[in-house]
Amino acid sequence: MSEVKFTVIYPTPTDIETFEKLYQEEHVPMAIEKLAGKSRFVASKVVGSPQGKAPFYRIAEIYFPSMAALEACAASEGGRETVAHAVKISSGGAPLFLISESETFQFNPA
Repeated sequence: MSEVKFTVIYPTPTDIETFEKLYQEEHVPMAIEKLAGKSRFVASKVVGSPQGKAPFYRIAEIYFPSMAALEACAASEGGRETVAHAVKISSGGAPLFLISESETFQFNPA
């Protein structure tokens, strides 16, 4: 069974220092506390691209065990508040929101 993933992709902020402060001190704690039903949260900072300047700055991936769990979270007050906060702190433009099913393939090192 595949997991369901809610992805938030942030464009490069107009003020990286302010964005990072808000993201680390407000947004991540809010997501951890208020996104009910999540199974894990992965926060990544984009450090480069082989194609030149990366068009995005951060990517957040929130995993849920099912679409029903994601939908319940999205409908909750905490879910709506967290999404609104993501939009509020994204000074480089509106973040992209994606919902996907994910499969994990694991490999053992040689």
